[in-house]
Amino acid sequence: MAISRPAPHTRGSLAYRGIRGLIRLLLWLFYRRIEVVGRERIPESGGVIVAANHHNSLVDAMLIIATVPRAITVLANAPLFRHPLIGPPLRLIGAVPVHRRAEAGDDPRKNEEMFAAAIEALCAGGVILIFPEGRTQPQPILLPLRTGAARLALGTERAAGGVNRVTLLPVGMVFHDPGTFRSATVQITVGTPVTTADLVAAHRDRPEEAVRAITTRLTESIAARIVEAQDQYSLELLTVLERAWLEEAARRGEVEPAPGSSAEHALAWQQRVMRAGRYLAAREPHRVAELRHRIELYRGHLDEVGITSDQLGQPYTTGLVMSYVVTNALWLALGFPLAIWGIVGHAAPYWLTGQIVKRLGRTLEEEATDKMAVGLVIYPLLWGIEGWMLWRLGGRGALLVFLLLIVPSGLLALVWRERLGRVIRQARAFFWFVADRDLHRRLLDERRGLVSELRELAEHVPPEVLRSDRVSDVR
Repeated sequence: MAISRPAPHTRGSLAYRGIRGLIRLLLWLFYRRIEVVGRERIPESGGVIVAANHHNSLVDAMLIIATVPRAITVLANAPLFRHPLIGPPLRLIGAVPVHRRAEAGDDPRKNEEMFAAAIEALCAGGVILIFPEGRTQPQPILLPLRTGAARLALGTERAAGGVNRVTLLPVGMVFHDPGTFRSATVQITVGTPVTTADLVAAHRDRPEEAVRAITTRLTESIAARIVEAQDQYSLELLTVLERAWLEEAARRGEVEPAPGSSAEHALAWQQRVMRAGRYLAAREPHRVAELRHRIELYRGHLDEVGITSDQLGQPYTTGLVMSYVVTNALWLALGFPLAIWGIVGHAAPYWLTGQIVKRLGRTLEEEATDKMAVGLVIYPLLWGIEGWMLWRLGGRGALLVFLLLIVPSGLLALVWRERLGRVIRQARAFFWFVADRDLHRRLLDERRGLVSELRELAEHVPPEVLRSDRVSDVR
């Protein structure tokens, strides 16, 4: 099987760059925030195997392609190449099909060709993307890794005669609200390369032992860059607890993370709390269940009032409120005409995309992929119909205005709606606090109680459970 082999410093073919540009636009539209930590750890040259956890069948690869500046050869499940919308872009970017046992049947040559093509690309200094779990996982846990990444690394070293050391680069992705348009966020953490040099020589005499050792190291490296929880809802509650902890730490005047390290600090803190939670759940399940219930109540109270944890404690003085209202009212008023045009022009494709995805009945981790794939067809199709109708009603002038404004008006509509939502939530919070003068104090007391309970529970956890090299003790 022949594949394109990007040179170490190139950005890929014209088709690859075009598709990567489209990917970045789609991700920017869909996600509220994409945060990348450790981008400087990506080697600028040489063969690289990017090994990441796998939440979503297509979006995961899109995120890595958008993050890594070098051209990537993606190892993708073979059935994706038969998808009418996904297959053509995969072929254009030079992706290589991976045949699982169900697809390969009794023909092992299919995956032998895949390994040979991937090793050839790595020896030429290319970048390979692989998801070693072998399948997607909708819950925030890491499945047992398969040995493909380790075999690629060792096979490349053997093929190159040890003169072209390949880098095995672990990447962890943590998603929040993954299937919701403009609410989903993701943190991508690039880790330090997995050490493999000491096992290259051992691979000649004890190949399976070397493969298992590298797979174990890779498992530990990816697990160190994600937060494993029993389900996505638990991960959302953990984020609420983390924000409460940070706000109380700031109120007490504790040292904040150094600039640029807050994301890694938050990741390490959440990992420590989850380890402590698993330890205590087996010993004091009632206290852990009670803390979870209190977090749910606190989150519900914040949602009801319309504020976030970090907004709690801010002064709602008359001058501050008036300044906020005037500034945002002016911005919303100036953007109103174009935003309304954008909302009207995109209402039908937005609604129809949601209805089609809902009827597909796919799993949660596939929802973002389906919305992007369906949207790529529905939006241009309905834009064409809308443009035709305007042309029939208003002539070429109306059509030209529509074509010029359809994209910028849609982008402005997104920003306008988000700001309007923030203003409404802030106004609701202000009126809540005016109507109930004691509400602000009660919410602060509730937050302090949560953090106090967390501190008390931490006292029951042995230091070796909480120990982490990346963050100070939670106590």
